[in-house]
Amino acid sequence: MHNFKELKVWQKSIDLAVDVYKASSFLPVDERYGLISQMKRCAVSISSNIAEGAGRGTGAQFKYFLTISQGSAFELETQVIISNRLGLLDDPLTIDLIEKTTEVQKMIYALERKLI
Repeated sequence: MHNFKELKVWQKSIDLAVDVYKASSFLPVDERYGLISQMKRCAVSISSNIAEGAGRGTGAQFKYFLTISQGSAFELETQVIISNRLGLLDDPLTIDLIEKTTEVQKMIYALERKLI
């Protein structure tokens, strides 16, 4: 069992979730149940699955939850891109969110490799 709060990838994914929540305030209210909801759920899912996997008994279980977390990170990246293409998020904010998401994706991948 790992102390998830000490994992840098968990810390970065928490920061990313906070940034996504802040960015969602720029999206139109009519997206409350569409992109806003989906982006928030994905962002929260990343850190939540890291924490859940860290609390499991084996490295294989941890790795399984990391793969779920990675999937959520790629979903989030896709939704940010869609939001930008629809003109709902400006380019600087989009670039910032994608860079942070990519950093988390790389960190998850590296942690997965360590668990092989």
